[in-house]
Amino acid sequence: MEEHIDLLAMRRQKLEALRASDVVPFGGRFDITAAPGGIRADFVEGRHVRTAGRITAHRNMGKSHFLDISDSSGRLQVYLHAKEVGPDQAAVFEHLDIGDWIGVEGETFTTKTGEPSVKAASFTVLSKSLRPLPDKWHGVQDTEIKYRQRYLDLISNPESRDVFLKRIAIVREIRRFLEDRGFIEVETPMMQRIPGGAAAQPFQTHHNALGVDLFLRIAPELYLKRLLVGGFTKIFELNRNFRNEGISRRHNPEFTMLEAYWAFSDFAQMASLVEEMVCHLARTVCGGLVIEHRAEDGTLSKAIDLTPPWRRERYSDLIRGVKADWYELTPEARRAWCAANGLDISHCAEDFEVTQHVFEKLVEEKTMNPLFVTHCPKELVPLAKQNADDGSVVDVYELVINGQEISPGYSELNDPDIQRARLEQQSGGETQKLDDEFLQALEYGMPPAGGIGIGIDRLVMMLTGAESIRDVIFFPHMRPR
Repeated sequence: MEEHIDLLAMRRQKLEALRASDVVPFGGRFDITAAPGGIRADFVEGRHVRTAGRITAHRNMGKSHFLDISDSSGRLQVYLHAKEVGPDQAAVFEHLDIGDWIGVEGETFTTKTGEPSVKAASFTVLSKSLRPLPDKWHGVQDTEIKYRQRYLDLISNPESRDVFLKRIAIVREIRRFLEDRGFIEVETPMMQRIPGGAAAQPFQTHHNALGVDLFLRIAPELYLKRLLVGGFTKIFELNRNFRNEGISRRHNPEFTMLEAYWAFSDFAQMASLVEEMVCHLARTVCGGLVIEHRAEDGTLSKAIDLTPPWRRERYSDLIRGVKADWYELTPEARRAWCAANGLDISHCAEDFEVTQHVFEKLVEEKTMNPLFVTHCPKELVPLAKQNADDGSVVDVYELVINGQEISPGYSELNDPDIQRARLEQQSGGETQKLDDEFLQALEYGMPPAGGIGIGIDRLVMMLTGAESIRDVIFFPHMRPR
């Protein structure tokens, strides 16, 4: 601890020394020709460049110095010699540390070892770092620090930075993919009078001017369907949803969702769209259709094969694959079978929820490669269209990859009377929980449509090999210290 305090004091002394030398330690505008990683990626020897970055490595060789400067684009080596920059700047350099931001102007060259570099003719102090960075060889190992102080993780762990750059590229490609197919991006309210579109516990707030309670949305679905009624026939929204529920390696209170609706389509066509899109993301962003997940020691833990066509199986057939006579058993016998097989079932769970628990534990969690689970029980999906041949199920899919649901898709229910009855049943008869404005919109006529939702955080986890949702969200929610 004393050593750390001494380092802080030394940096403060260097800060004052810079000021005493009339150097502004927290500079302003510095025009660059390219970022460090950009110069390295598109390297041409003998080019005059201006670039800027954080000092992340320093090799002192007396009057000459080799530095690495870095940002999110990557790193670049800088060669700095007292003779080239002059005695005044050489004196300023003595007050710099690992972690400081500098701007560099000079000419590109290649060292004897073949390293792309810039020979500095001058440099500018842009920001003095008053705290030492984590050790470059070990990075941020403490997960508490990694998630609470993400900036330190991004500085010192290239693997984390790469995951987030992939996430950014995935979201960009999703937009491009949908827009290329005629979908338009829309926005719907994040604060709603009645939270709908999913069964979840909302966050509540109050609007003083209107004098009403409002809820952060748990899903945008009911507003997007209003736009279908309004004639917007191919729409999508990349949105934040909020659910006041548990936190785990797969759950965060706020999360990113894609929802898309395609008028005159159905769940099967939406499944094909999702399959095509995810394969496009894997090829474009991840370099191929086989996604490797590795353990902390770097060994291969599993490989997910996204090669199409993806398997499609009915929900009931998958349950029968667990226990062939499941649907011939009485509810009591099903509970007894669960107890005998180590499945903990709540005493107040309804019979369809018992079956769903079996599905989640013995099918979903054990499925790594893509599987479209189709024709789920109608009790699970009150916003989907009933199957024409079997009234006990609805025309939906649930896409399972990597042991978790990545995307649900529906043939959307557009009969306002059936929709009202379904929502009344879901609300337990509490009419104040019904979104009457949505139901009224349906009465004006919503075209038949297919709809999808995709959890972007879980999709990124699957495509990057991350094992926790906290590894793909810049600033995950944490318990207070």
